[in-house]
Amino acid sequence: MTKQSRSVPVIQMVLDETCRRLIDEDESLIRIPDICTATGVNYGSVYHHFGSREGLIDAAYHKMFLDYAEHDIEILRNITEGSETVEEFIAGMSGLAGTFSHGEQRKRRRALRIRIVAASLTRPELYEKISATQDRVTEGLMRLVEHGQSRGWLRSDLTSRSVAVMVQANLVGRILDDISGTPVQPSEWEPLMIALFGALLAS
Repeated sequence: MTKQSRSVPVIQMVLDETCRRLIDEDESLIRIPDICTATGVNYGSVYHHFGSREGLIDAAYHKMFLDYAEHDIEILRNITEGSETVEEFIAGMSGLAGTFSHGEQRKRRRALRIRIVAASLTRPELYEKISATQDRVTEGLMRLVEHGQSRGWLRSDLTSRSVAVMVQANLVGRILDDISGTPVQPSEWEPLMIALFGALLAS
């Protein structure tokens, strides 16, 4: 086993523990000694791989941002590429109106993604990573839109990029309502999402 291959599980262990803490704690509370105690990884390995406490937090933020986005893309991919007919496609996508909008886990994920983007605005290295990842996420969604367009399910007069960005704006932008004292109820929100999806369908 090479030194490099041995380092992979060490990096993953440290990142996973840091991500777990960032979900429930402010980043100011993250301490490398605590991470080392929890994972059994020594200080030297952590600093060797991440350079600093800030480097570790940035790496964890980037991992979370990527994991959350890829999770959503995988759900959409399974429906888009797994549908044989437009009826299957419509049924699968319509069923996501609630899944992508409601629940404490989904609400927390939206908040974390916004928190990561906000953190990147004052940290150039993190911003560069998040920016590059965001481009890949958008391109992944574009390919799914293009698949739907090629099957004649989605409107071809709309660019795949604009639809991909709209989908992401919907997934993450609901955070503005999450912090409202009088948020929109599921019974109001789901019909709107289904109507918006219907507007993307080819006539």
